[in-house]
Amino acid sequence: MSPSPAQALIGFGEVRHTRLKPAVNAFNYPTYFLMLPLRSLHQNGNGALTRNRRAALSFFDRDHGEGGDDCLAWVDALLAREGITDAAGEVWLHTYPRVFGHTFKPVSFWYCHTAAGALRAIVVEVNNTFGERHCYLLDHPRYGQELQAVKVFHVSPFCTLDGFYRFRFMRANTEGIEKTVARIDYDDASGPLLQTSVAGTLQVLSPATLRKALWRYPAMTLGVVARIHWQAFKLWRKRVPFVSKPQTPEVFVTR
Repeated sequence: MSPSPAQALIGFGEVRHTRLKPAVNAFNYPTYFLMLPLRSLHQNGNGALTRNRRAALSFFDRDHGEGGDDCLAWVDALLAREGITDAAGEVWLHTYPRVFGHTFKPVSFWYCHTAAGALRAIVVEVNNTFGERHCYLLDHPRYGQELQAVKVFHVSPFCTLDGFYRFRFMRANTEGIEKTVARIDYDDASGPLLQTSVAGTLQVLSPATLRKALWRYPAMTLGVVARIHWQAFKLWRKRVPFVSKPQTPEVFVTR
């Protein structure tokens, strides 16, 4: 008997962010996000997920990658170009939806598995507020393992490009309760600078959980942008040095 196809999930949890220097600035706020099994959705339909059409809460393929109509085909082509040809299993995309047509996705995570179900690669897709996008490809990752990537893409006007990211990802099911954590810390030349994470408890995406998300956080994606600018204002008030925007990386994917 073949296993049941994976279902689209929605996570309810929290975003945390701490800046350690030259001035301490910390915040956390409630959030929700999508966790989408793209191959299963491609084969079995999207269920309760509204995809590529308008709705109060929806997902559009063109919000990812190079803006095409099939984001799964895009990530498969990206992996193939990078010499990863054995990620034919499920691709789970952890991302923010569109809410009433609005979206901003500071970071999305693509968990790419082999046909046997082993984690093969993670693509960390980063967007900045200048409308630019970059991907960090993590090869042969493991859940719970610390992974590193040299920082090459400008995100915050209060951080340089010096240093590197430290990633750690976890996904676990304990007594039927499934949780996920994605942590990104940033170290510059003098040590740890930023500590960030997004974590949540996963539930099946259904009309009921969609209503729960919209009732609790009706302006979630607009709130993401508003909080980014509010925290930038607080850093400016604390006299954290402003960094001019550097050139965009010549390559779209680094590893």
